Amino acid sequence: MKKLFTFILFCNFLIAVAQNPLADSYEYTTNTTEANVDNTIPYNTADTKIKHNILENFSSMLLKDRLAILNDKTPFDVPYNATVERFIRLYIKDKKEAISNLMDRAEYYFPIFEEYLDKYDIPLEIKYLAVVESALLPTATSHAGAKGIWQFMYHTGKEYGLDVTSYIDERTDPIKATEAACKYLKKLHDTFNDWDLALAAYNSGPGNVNKAIRRSGGKRNYWNIRQFLPQETSSYVPAFYAMFYLFEYGEAHQIYPNNIEIDYFDTDTLHINQRLSFSEIEKRTGVPNKFLTSLNPQYKLEIVPFNKNKTHVLTLPKSAIAKFLSTNYEEDNTLDNKEKPHNIIPNTENSYVVEKLDNLPKIARKFGITLQQLKDWNGLQTNFLIEGQRLVITNKKNEVAIKSSTEPIKTNEVSVKPDVFKVYTVKKGDSLFIISRKFQNVSINQLRNWNNIWGVPHIKPGTELKVLTSTE
Repeated sequence: MKKLFTFILFCNFLIAVAQNPLADSYEYTTNTTEANVDNTIPYNTADTKIKHNILENFSSMLLKDRLAILNDKTPFDVPYNATVERFIRLYIKDKKEAISNLMDRAEYYFPIFEEYLDKYDIPLEIKYLAVVESALLPTATSHAGAKGIWQFMYHTGKEYGLDVTSYIDERTDPIKATEAACKYLKKLHDTFNDWDLALAAYNSGPGNVNKAIRRSGGKRNYWNIRQFLPQETSSYVPAFYAMFYLFEYGEAHQIYPNNIEIDYFDTDTLHINQRLSFSEIEKRTGVPNKFLTSLNPQYKLEIVPFNKNKTHVLTLPKSAIAKFLSTNYEEDNTLDNKEKPHNIIPNTENSYVVEKLDNLPKIARKFGITLQQLKDWNGLQTNFLIEGQRLVITNKKNEVAIKSSTEPIKTNEVSVKPDVFKVYTVKKGDSLFIISRKFQNVSINQLRNWNNIWGVPHIKPGTELKVLTSTE
């Protein structure tokens, strides 16, 4: 647990160390889901390859040469200066184990990042920005409310197409959040025409960068306006270049990934169009719930919700895909196990729309039911009504509605053929009672149901009524 907590704190260390190299300050909160992620998409606790007792022949000149090599292979202007060297040396001294664990996570997340960075023609080295942002924790949450690997605030996430509902937070979806981050970063680069300034704007907002440019007298190099930026942002870009160096030259400092459990290419996605809980998926595939949570962190309640307008993506190990697809299942009813209210859901066939001057006793008498039935079916505690309100006035339709659509429907204990009907034209002097007597086994309530004429006391001559019966 101590190692897990240290790992979560590491991300803020990347920023805070420039101001106070001896202090580890807390940046991210964590919940049960995050703890599960740390134990699934790998977090190493044993069999380390790191050798702390090896004395490395590491000099400032060697670092300068290596940074120059990195500078030649990227559109970024990789600097060698005292600030960047200080970050790198502090990480090598105190954070080897944490960086090793970040390398483990990178085996899964970096292929996702690279795919979308390439799609938007953004330098692939931007992938190291996510390390600084969140320590590659998909559900990392800052004190300011930013969430996910790319640390989107709610409104910025919405602006770039990331949906947040009671079931889903797409800011924690590694794929969707990565694409949103690419769009945002590309816009920032188009604004400042400089990657260092774009990174600074990603951290503190373009307004703060423009303010720093003005306060510096119009300078547009990050290192020349750094003193005018917020404290966190002044350390943000050096931390990025330190991570870039350590991931590229980790082996030279005996820093390696240790415990790669699964990488991105060992997984695949399915499109789900029904509600399904992680517990049901675990039963069908054998994939542990904790691992499902780490692969699908966007589902806040560990439930893939149903949405009639779109499908949702479920990520699984490739080895579990066939088993998932071969298992027959019905719609998951995890949430339906809750106790339901006893009142009946109104519809056009089992209800009556309250009219002016109506009251409950009057409505009960009109439809031949008791006042208590009327209250029970509608979940009413008082006699208060409002015009236009719909009230259930029979429980017969409710009983029919819950039957399987493949079963024959019975109404008043008489089976009828729903697709066979006659049209009867109302004559002068007719009433529903008289009309019902003209046909065998037809009741007044059936005539009301078939023709949706509940609450209509008189039928005008000439009105055509549908009579669902094959027998006159």
